Amino acid sequence: MKAVAFTEFGGPEVLRVLDLPEPHAGPGQVRVRVKAAGVQPYDAAVRAGWEPPGLSLTWPRVPGNEFAGVVDEGDLAPGTEVLGFTAVQAAAEYVVVPVENVTPKPPEMPWEVAGGFTAGAQTASIALEVLELREGETLLVHAAAGSVGTAAVQLAKLEGATVVGTASEANQDYVRELGATPVVYGEGLKARVEAAAPRGIDVVLDGAGGAALDLSLELVKDRKRILTLVDHGRAAELGVLVSKSGRSAARLAELAALYAKGDLRFHVRRAYPYTEAVAAHREIETGHGRGKIVLTFP
Repeated sequence: MKAVAFTEFGGPEVLRVLDLPEPHAGPGQVRVRVKAAGVQPYDAAVRAGWEPPGLSLTWPRVPGNEFAGVVDEGDLAPGTEVLGFTAVQAAAEYVVVPVENVTPKPPEMPWEVAGGFTAGAQTASIALEVLELREGETLLVHAAAGSVGTAAVQLAKLEGATVVGTASEANQDYVRELGATPVVYGEGLKARVEAAAPRGIDVVLDGAGGAALDLSLELVKDRKRILTLVDHGRAAELGVLVSKSGRSAARLAELAALYAKGDLRFHVRRAYPYTEAVAAHREIETGHGRGKIVLTFP
């Protein structure tokens, strides 16, 4: 099979399209012919040398931890269209995962959306659960135009929360369309957030880190109502939360159903052919832009 892989750690340029042996499904597993796979900072970290806890990785290494495609072997009927998750290996023509890592793809969901849906939607859902967001509270989402922020804004609105979202000038209208009050990040952000939320901020979901997290500490006294998705190194010393593991087929199915009903939009910024994975990784490492980047497979 063709796979996006690397044989040494480094920048996006270490990625190659390699011919690797096809994997096959064993008991309790499914093999999926991948149609699309998401690209995210997690994958860039793996490529740069980070190893997800509990994994024993071999060479060559294939990044990618979310995918969508068609089952062709294993414990689901061949031809079943699914979306799902793994730790690595998704950026390839075939991926093998436990059957409990996939859920049926709604017919209303395009392949490009399905390939990049899992991580952003589930991360947002889990984070809001950890934060114990309640109806009537005001949530501040830093990096509201990204894939996690996009989902978090909408899920919080469905919970009955008021949402303020930070984003670049170019993404103000987009964040407003999602249902949040947009504010431009940068100098003077505190005053803009306070003007947007005169009754104060109750909860923060931080997808930016650094100065955004520092500001969050000024806005919310209870540090157990602040969760950072990116500044893990400072979280413990500051006493703020980080997310937990909690991805599941059941959670993914609920989120996919919201998409199918039109209650959860999910924006794909750009779809690259898998042969252009280097460009996709370069774009994801800029840290800017709305929505998701995905790789597509024929």
